[in-house]
Amino acid sequence: MGTPDFAVPCLQTLIDNKHHVVGVITQPDRAKGRGNKLTPPPVKLLAEKYDIPVFQPEKVKTPEFVEKLRELAPEVIVVVAFGQLLSQAILDIPSKGCINVHGSLLPKYRGAGPIQWSIIKGDKTTGVTTMYMDKGLDTGDMIIKREFDISDKDTYETLHNKMSIVGAEALIETLELVARGTAPRTPQDHELHTYAPMLKKNTGKIDWTKSAREIYNLIRGTYPWPGAYSTHMNKKFKILNSEIFDENTINTDAGKIKEIGKDYILVSCAKGFIKITELQFENEKRMGVEAYLRGHDIDMNTMLL
Repeated sequence: MGTPDFAVPCLQTLIDNKHHVVGVITQPDRAKGRGNKLTPPPVKLLAEKYDIPVFQPEKVKTPEFVEKLRELAPEVIVVVAFGQLLSQAILDIPSKGCINVHGSLLPKYRGAGPIQWSIIKGDKTTGVTTMYMDKGLDTGDMIIKREFDISDKDTYETLHNKMSIVGAEALIETLELVARGTAPRTPQDHELHTYAPMLKKNTGKIDWTKSAREIYNLIRGTYPWPGAYSTHMNKKFKILNSEIFDENTINTDAGKIKEIGKDYILVSCAKGFIKITELQFENEKRMGVEAYLRGHDIDMNTMLL
């Protein structure tokens, strides 16, 4: 059970390691893009490539679909960023349990946005946890964890891609332990849990009264979606690339454009400065600042809101 790009390496590694995938459950095709064209989930495309049966229930909990799952008779159900909660009736179907691959070191960052929030919150490390699923939200007993560093240049996109590979490797190791009957069950310390909700479009709204470090983390953690954004002269724009310039200076004019260089715009934060190097105004192409300034005027000392 999986839907987005994050789940694709897990399905591919199941296939490559000769696991018998009796079916793939994924979300229905959704309308995307300007033309609202129905687009299949990435996991569906991979499954069809290998002629694996694909099921796309609007609601996985319906009695009819639960019965369909029983007919498939899986020993294990692997769940990776599926997008629907499983009922107890589904959790009880596989003889060896439902195994989830989650993009955090549980119990930290339970929920739909663990990768993004680990960057936004400024974490230096993250990881992948495999666990036995229960009816709670990412509350099941843990099997294995794989920890790795978050670099200062990582964005949600780059960290997502690295984590999806680590997750696939952890899944195969987990299934080997399950098959041998030696998989550990480590209960989570629920008192230490934190929640990582799904991002919304307004998650990326920049508050210039925060520090340069906090704003830089927001820019990285929301790239490429929903994107960190601000407004200049009532025009909304996204910041796609940036650097921290001086983390320590205390400013009383947060949000003011302090300097315009050949290929950057320097903006004051409550503490420190952000150098904008790539941006995208609404209904325009993404551009490096140097290219943007060749065709547009941005005035010094104006305020970003």
